Amino acid sequence: MKSSLLFIGAIAAVVVAILLGGALFTVAQTQQAIVLRFGEPVAGRGLITEPGLHFKIPFIENVVFLDNRILDVESPNLEVLAADNQRLEVDSFVRYRIVDPLRFYQTVGGILGANNQLASVLNSAVRRVLSEANQQQIVKDERAALMVKIREQANLEAKKFGVSVVDARIRRVDLPQQISEKVFGRMQTERAREAAEYRAQGAEQAQKITAKADRDVIVLKAEAQKTADQTKGEGDAERNRIFAEAYGKDADFFAFYRSMQAYEAAFKPQETRFLVSPRSDFFRFFASPGGAEPAPAKKN
Repeated sequence: MKSSLLFIGAIAAVVVAILLGGALFTVAQTQQAIVLRFGEPVAGRGLITEPGLHFKIPFIENVVFLDNRILDVESPNLEVLAADNQRLEVDSFVRYRIVDPLRFYQTVGGILGANNQLASVLNSAVRRVLSEANQQQIVKDERAALMVKIREQANLEAKKFGVSVVDARIRRVDLPQQISEKVFGRMQTERAREAAEYRAQGAEQAQKITAKADRDVIVLKAEAQKTADQTKGEGDAERNRIFAEAYGKDADFFAFYRSMQAYEAAFKPQETRFLVSPRSDFFRFFASPGGAEPAPAKKN
């Protein structure tokens, strides 16, 4: 009898533990919970926002946990036609927070459903806002203001799902691949044209510098030749003056000196052949240092 009571007590304890385990649940600091009874929120305690240990009726009520942090949704590359008919590829994202958990659960069911709905909302807002701006405004001039407009329009639609859009950003704006290749090709052509123009200008400058240098060389050589000829002429004139003075002072010495120069110029080794009588006037200083006329030959 005693063992039967112990067995029944053990079974009861197990049942109580199971009931308590099914009745208790914990809400984390980063969560909020919805208590549902047969799929509908429980009146009075259907929404739990305070972290800690909470109770529910086992097997009748269940709990859905939702994140209370800021969540984000990224949109895939979206092709947009700007106001200036320029096609652009836009990469954007939004950050949102669940502000009405009951509506959120009833409309989208969970995070995955919310992300799908918000991605569609974000794409629509991006198309509407950017279609009213040109490429310059989107890329540079009014980018911040356009992102504010996108956030405001996306937030209006997001309220239907019980969420609030806290931020919307355009991460990247590019030209489509085909247009980018064409633009890149035009840029290459333009840079090649500029490079050819710079090379032509450099070649022109090089020719000018070379021509000026050649002209300067010719001028310098001409001036140097002129100076040399002038100096040589002055030297020859001075030499002739000295010779004239020498001739005037001592004609015999002058004749001797000129004859010595003539001998030096005429009798070069292995270059000169003479067939001249030794009694000719050319050799008169050989016979007499004073240059006297050679005596006539005696006749037999």
